[in-house]
Amino acid sequence: MSVALKSWRANEGPKHLITMVWIAANVFLFWKTFMVYFSEAQYYYLHKMLGLGLCISRASASVLNFNCSLVLLPMCRSLLTFLRGSQRVTGRRVRRLLDKSKTFHVACGVTICIFSGEKHSIATIVFPGVTGVLLVLVLFLMFTASSYCIRVSSYEIFWYTHNLFIVFYVILMVHVAGGALKYQSNVETHPPGCVHNNLSSWTNHRAAGEKGAESSGAPQTVCQEEARFQPHFPQTWLWVSAPLCLYCAERFYRFIRSSTAPVTIVSVISHPCSVLELRMLKSGFKPHPGQYILLNCPSVSSFENHPFTLTTVSPFVLVWKCVFLPTCNISNLTVCCAFSSHPRVHVDGPFGSPSEEVFNYEVSLCVAGGIGVTPFACVLQALFDDWRQYKLKRLYFVWVCRDLQSFYWFADLLCGLHERLWRDNRPDYLNVQLYLSNAQGLQSISEERYRFLSSRLRIGRPKWKLIFQEIGRANQLKRVGVFCCGPKGISKALHTLCNSNPHTETAFEYNKESFS
Repeated sequence: MSVALKSWRANEGPKHLITMVWIAANVFLFWKTFMVYFSEAQYYYLHKMLGLGLCISRASASVLNFNCSLVLLPMCRSLLTFLRGSQRVTGRRVRRLLDKSKTFHVACGVTICIFSGEKHSIATIVFPGVTGVLLVLVLFLMFTASSYCIRVSSYEIFWYTHNLFIVFYVILMVHVAGGALKYQSNVETHPPGCVHNNLSSWTNHRAAGEKGAESSGAPQTVCQEEARFQPHFPQTWLWVSAPLCLYCAERFYRFIRSSTAPVTIVSVISHPCSVLELRMLKSGFKPHPGQYILLNCPSVSSFENHPFTLTTVSPFVLVWKCVFLPTCNISNLTVCCAFSSHPRVHVDGPFGSPSEEVFNYEVSLCVAGGIGVTPFACVLQALFDDWRQYKLKRLYFVWVCRDLQSFYWFADLLCGLHERLWRDNRPDYLNVQLYLSNAQGLQSISEERYRFLSSRLRIGRPKWKLIFQEIGRANQLKRVGVFCCGPKGISKALHTLCNSNPHTETAFEYNKESFS
């Protein structure tokens, strides 16, 4: 088996296997339900009402129920974090599947929209129902507000419309309570096509009986009682009640955890290029390197929570870029506020992320774009504290920035880790490459204490293919974990190289930082 095929199987194999199982389950449910309603015992009456339309509608409802039972599970962050850290999930491939939870959530959501639209576009034409129309309307709002352009331009619209899922599930569980769809309860005593022996029934079924007799060539059957119909027992709650209860319990647990323990803001520091560093303390809060939290500030919004990766775990530190701050002078890092009176904040988490897997490879490549360096800063800090406790034997760190001053965010940390590794006689442990993509004039890191970074600074964009070849030659027959947090262009290029990789005997496994 070629190295390229092995790399593809490592990166895409588990994901495609789960995708195929999920698709097969949807197809099986659709076909089985369709055939049940299309069966000879019931098709006569269905044909008289809606024909194949109702069969398709009921089959779509089965797929809708199935995906509605799955769509909430990938959003149970605490459950996924527990599974990631549990000894039961020891396989790296299984843990990496958890990184695709957001993708699976989106896939289930799109399927719900498609089959809900198909179901109600067919069924509600004949049986217009308020609940069916409301379901389609709520889904339309949630789906359109989830588009990338709306999430980027107005996150609040996405957030508040997405919380309409509560309304959606309530309507979904009472949708068929009206009994518009019925089944025949006395098929044995009144087979489809038979005629009741009283005059009124004969009159009502005469045309149907003659047509059935002509098509089958069989004599007409006379039955002793009229057909009786009963509404279908609602089955949606059987599908969604358990996942919905699990999700609600998980959200309630997170609410209690985030609101009960107070958060102390130690300091807020301004860094170059409009970047803030927030240092906080919280009792009982024990994050691991590579994890992230959800931050809520009630004075800004009581309902919105925004994800932030941790750059240090004790005290836990957040670093983020603010577009409204003026550019700061790098020689004068000012403490914005040592709060005597600070805004109240809630911290939900910590939650697992792909960056936790950096330590589970012998060789890892971490690629950061701009402020995307934050999850890897926590990794570097953990190595600075005690690099010997991890499986990791070599770390390649590539950081691409548009502004030279951005490299000063973690310049002290990088230089400090480099000096420590030299003292511990492991200078080959850390390989740092800094790329300044927007070079205007001659720029360099001139400070003497940052000489190490100055020697690693390169002007222009990284040549990823050459970097992979260099890493491959130095790490023959090994698996290299590739981790990325940055723009889509960089992520796509790395993903493609990890899957193809025809040049070396080294397998590259791709991991992309994402917030579920």
